Amino acid sequence: TITMAHYRGGSDSKREQFRRYLEKAGVVDSLTSVFVSLYEQQEKPTDALEYVKQRLNAVGQNPDTDALQQELNELRQENARLMEENKDLRARLKHHEPAPEDGSTTK
Repeated sequence: TITMAHYRGGSDSKREQFRRYLEKAGVVDSLTSVFVSLYEQQEKPTDALEYVKQRLNAVGQNPDTDALQQELNELRQENARLMEENKDLRARLKHHEPAPEDGSTTK
């Protein structure tokens, strides 16, 4: 079995490089966030490991989720603008076009 004592036997500079690597990759912040969230839970989950796994999955999705949410908001705004433009153009066209003889309306 490999223990923490085994890892401590390595050089300090390698451990420091690895720590910087984890910080730069966002691993330290993600783990800290998950552990703080677990600590702050009033009722601790029965399966702490599963909780951590689920939270890490959620943390890993945030950049994509934020980008997708931004895109969704922009597309909704564009859709609203286009719907309003379409409504305006239909109204303007209605004034220039005779009504269909069969009484049907086009939409």
